Amino acid sequence: MPIEQLSPEVECFVSLDQDPEEIGSGYSGEAGPAEGPLWWKEGGYLLFSDIGNNQRLKWAPGEGATVFHEPTNNANGLTRDVHGRLIACEHGTRRVTRTEPDGSITVVASNYQGRRLNRPNDVVVKSDGSIYFTDPGAPAPGMALDFAGVYRVSADLGTLTLFVRDFVLPNGLAFSPDESILYINDSRRGHIRAFYMQPNSTLALATDRVFCDMTGERAGVPDGMKVDVEGNVYCGGSGGLWVLDSSGNHLGTIVHGAPATTNLAFGGEDWKTLFFTTRNTLGRVRTYIPGVPVPAQA
Repeated sequence: MPIEQLSPEVECFVSLDQDPEEIGSGYSGEAGPAEGPLWWKEGGYLLFSDIGNNQRLKWAPGEGATVFHEPTNNANGLTRDVHGRLIACEHGTRRVTRTEPDGSITVVASNYQGRRLNRPNDVVVKSDGSIYFTDPGAPAPGMALDFAGVYRVSADLGTLTLFVRDFVLPNGLAFSPDESILYINDSRRGHIRAFYMQPNSTLALATDRVFCDMTGERAGVPDGMKVDVEGNVYCGGSGGLWVLDSSGNHLGTIVHGAPATTNLAFGGEDWKTLFFTTRNTLGRVRTYIPGVPVPAQA
């Protein structure tokens, strides 16, 4: 499949001579797709979620994908905190967790004002240690909350703050390189919203704006999302994986042939390999600009 060029600028981000490479397939089940890719730089491997099979998989060059951990409580989005610990959004238990160095689990968030969360989906960590996550799935039968929310957990895990509750289906989220902007997409509405951050790490709600409308005639909605070190945004959309500049202009589309891009992650030794998951596959493409490394650095 080609990389579609909508603007000459896209050639500054990816080579148009390459095709996206499929490096794994056969994932997912009835409970959910492949999701949550996360590059683990120290080990030189990628972790990702197979939600439907309740597994966390590990992909390494020359080895392919193997089971890294199971069960995972149908975990979805993955990231690392500032100390390098794994943070996971668990669908099955409706919570966000942290895996300690000894393998024990610490609950980051499981309820809001005494009511269970819906279905935490994706997560990002700011360099001050605070954790931000999306929680779609409501209103719906069986849910204690009647809204889908976007939350922040303080670095000491002592305070859970609801930031926004007017998304239909909040999903992927990512910070700009200087952490002055938080991007959050709404899969149902098909767009990315952007908020400026305040000095106390809360959202400046008055700055809420639509950063990019990603709807179109072809299949695909905004889901997982990542940013490179120059502030360009990469996110699934209609027709494939969209490449956006820092102003939200659609420069090109990485067409991989699957109906949807579920999530993505920069990785490789130079952070210039863009890994992406679809419902059933794992793929990659090389970029000219490195992604923002994980974990975030203070």
